[in-house]
Amino acid sequence: MTSTDHEFRPTGAPERIDMLDAIRGFALFGILLMNLEAFNGPIMQAMSGIDPTLRGADRLADAFIYVFVQGKFWTLFSLLFGIGFAMMHDSAARSGGDFRRIYKRRLWALLAIGAAHAVLVWEGDILFTYALAGFILLWRMKSDAPPRLYRILLVYCAPLALLAFAGVMAGNHDDGGDITKMMADEIRHQGHSTYLATLQWRAGYFLQGLGNLIILLPMATAMFALGVRLHRLGWSRPATSAQDSGGRAALYCYIAGLALMAASIAVAPQVSMVRIDAVFAAVNVLNMLAGLLMCLGMFFGLRWLWTRPVFRKRLAVLAPLGRMALSNYLGQSLVCTLIFCGYGLGYFQQLPRAWHIPFAIGLITLQTLFSTWWLGRFSMGPAEYLWRWLTYGKRPKFVS
Repeated sequence: MTSTDHEFRPTGAPERIDMLDAIRGFALFGILLMNLEAFNGPIMQAMSGIDPTLRGADRLADAFIYVFVQGKFWTLFSLLFGIGFAMMHDSAARSGGDFRRIYKRRLWALLAIGAAHAVLVWEGDILFTYALAGFILLWRMKSDAPPRLYRILLVYCAPLALLAFAGVMAGNHDDGGDITKMMADEIRHQGHSTYLATLQWRAGYFLQGLGNLIILLPMATAMFALGVRLHRLGWSRPATSAQDSGGRAALYCYIAGLALMAASIAVAPQVSMVRIDAVFAAVNVLNMLAGLLMCLGMFFGLRWLWTRPVFRKRLAVLAPLGRMALSNYLGQSLVCTLIFCGYGLGYFQQLPRAWHIPFAIGLITLQTLFSTWWLGRFSMGPAEYLWRWLTYGKRPKFVS
């Protein structure tokens, strides 16, 4: 390790931006609420829109999560990842550190953590995809200039064009037999098998799921680049006044995203996962565009709320949760799999849909309290400690 590597250090607590940590904590809540359907049942079923078999409070909860949560929070988390990339790059530039070498080690470490999470804990991992998207961003970022917006949109929309093309060309292709078998395998292994049997199934599922990267990877890379652009344009820091906070941008983006979600539901409130056709493509394209716009609306909206002391005080409660984002994300998977999987308490497919919202609120509240307690005694979360150790090759200070 060179002397410049010793000078280049991750952002410490005094340098952290509380607003970003609070937004990151808010994103973690949305991610948990989105993932709960997949923790409690087959992942593929969680991507099928509003379940027509549900009634009453269950149907209302399902519709609420579909419209306001699904696809809107992993994009927000990706945006924040890009902002973190740009902040780390700036820190290296100030200290003269070798950013590209250090960041490659950081991404290799995240790749390993993501693969371990996907196989050992939960198959719905996003960290592996984030690491690959980070490598692409690192390869493409050649200057300190903000990435061009039209290029970001082209990359984000490329898989949408692929979906549209597949839907038109497939006509009315039915994969019902394969999908039904895959879902039955998941229910058997997740809901009723031993840990070792589930582990073997997850390893196969992880390898099989690498094909989904053709859709997820460009979108994640585009969101990272958008986060870099927002940072370069000064949007990653708290506004000095409400007029400078992007309140109008928040409103316009969110309303436009909701309009696209309304159009998606008008086309089809439920999407068959076994039939690839024009309807399947149209609904998914509208949903993904809505996710981008509503994600931006939330980011600008939370930044606007941060300018008001009464809201800032409430949002700041989530900052410890966001400071330990990696630990809490992995912790959510560990807790939920132990509750729902057959090798745990075995509540797979047992939690009513209406209870997903209070369950998520309860778990996030516990994680927030734990994070506040933990950070009062330690400088970072346990997963963050491991990640930084692997990144810098030296044990960081852990006890506050």
